[in-house]
Parts: sequence; C-alpha cells; structure tokens
Amino acid sequence: MKKNPTLDQFRQKTKTLNYSTALGLMCSLILFLFIVFFAANDPKSFLNLTGLFIVLVGTLAAVLLSYPLKDIKRSVNSIRLVFQIENIDPQREANEIINVSKMWLNRDFIAIENVIDTINNPYLKTGFQLIVDQTPIEDILSLLKWRIARLRAKEKTEANIFHSMATFAPAFGMLGTLVGLINMLQIIELKDISAISFNMGVALITTFYGLILANLVFAPIAIKLERRTEQRIMIMSMIMEGITMIADRRSPAFIRETLKSFIAHYDDELKTAL
Repeated sequence: MKKNPTLDQFRQKTKTLNYSTALGLMCSLILFLFIVFFAANDPKSFLNLTGLFIVLVGTLAAVLLSYPLKDIKRSVNSIRLVFQIENIDPQREANEIINVSKMWLNRDFIAIENVIDTINNPYLKTGFQLIVDQTPIEDILSLLKWRIARLRAKEKTEANIFHSMATFAPAFGMLGTLVGLINMLQIIELKDISAISFNMGVALITTFYGLILANLVFAPIAIKLERRTEQRIMIMSMIMEGITMIADRRSPAFIRETLKSFIAHYDDELKTAL
C-alpha cells in the first residue's frame, strides 16, 4: 500500500553542495587562523576552555528556556540544509498544472487520478485531489493558504532559534568578561601575575567567542534558513495560483502564460542557491 506523503516531503532531495556556504566557511576559517596566528602574540591565548564553556553552555541554557525541545531538535536537524542546494524546479510544477488543466477541461478524471498517483509534491497533490473531489474554490484556497501559513510558521521558528542564539552568545560573552574581571579584582592585591593573566584571559576571550559564534555561525544559519523558506513559499504560491485557475476552468493557454510570467518574474530568486 502506497504511503501518503506528508508536508515535510516537500523538502526535495538535495545533493549539491551549497558553494556560497562552503566559501563562507572557508573565509571564516581563514579569518580565525589569521587572528590566532598572525594578529596574536601567542596563539595559545585564544584557547580558553573556561570562556568557551561559559558562552556555549550559557547560550544552550537560554535557548532551552526559551523554546520547546521539539523545536530545538528540528532546528538542529535543519543545519544540514544550509550546506545543500535544494533542487527547486518551478517549471516542473508548472508543466504538471498545465497538463492537468487540459485533462480537467476534457473531464478526463481517470487520467487526472493517474497523474495524482505519480506526483511527489504533497502540496500540488493535495490541490489536484481537491479539484477532482469538486471542492468549492473557497475551501481549496483556505486549505492551501493554511498549508503555506503552517510551513512559514514552522520554518520561521527554526530560523528564530538561531537568531536567538546569535543574541545570547555575545551576552554570555559579556558575562564571562564580568566573571573574569570580578575574579581579577579579588586577587589583584596578591600580585599573582599568573592568576591575574588567567582571569584577564577569561574576561576578554569570552567576548571574542561570543562575537565569533554569533556573527559567523548562528546569524548566517538563520538567514540561510529564512532565504530557503521564502523560495519554497514562492513555489507554493505559484501552485496555489495554478490550482485556482484550474478550478475556475481557465484555458490551458491562459494558465501557461500566467505561470510563465510568474516564473520569469521570480526566476532570479528561485534559481539562487540558498
């Protein structure tokens, strides 16, 4: 028995490396190595496990307090999408819509049912099935809009978690700075240079860690995920428009030209690597 696809299966298989992400990581690594080995007097001064622990654990604690665990797990799983280019092909969906519109005008319902069984996109499949079931156009639009809103809300949460982490990381970097300064003030009268140096290192390096993680890890991931959501919603909006025109019994020629204009208008957006 064939298993019905879910909305998550709209996440099409991705196999191509996202080169912008790869180049960004390479530049980030070069920047970090330059700071550590060329801008610093001692590379070991940038390795402070205490400061790194404060920033990472503090950021994680704040996120756990702010979001449900299931949302955090989903956002962690979405990190891999940042390294991949999603195979988005609006023309494929447009061709399927045009073919079904011809069958619908000819009242070839059996052919439409056969086409529905071969469609992998659950959003498009739902729209065709609603048409075959002769669902009122108002109900079709209501359901399709709800699916778009659901996708936007779910993926917005994933991006928001990383935006929050980008906000929390520098804050806990400042917390580490305060801890280091407080400890340094407590022992400064002892004139223990090694202890003073250690606490000064904690005070300064935690801010460094917070800024690096926020601006080169968490914020870029959030922006990539938001960009991906925008492009997926563009495709879904095009499909919704096509389904609406089929339900209104518009001619296949009119549907083809309308979808062609849609694809041409958003061509740069749809073909840009996420």
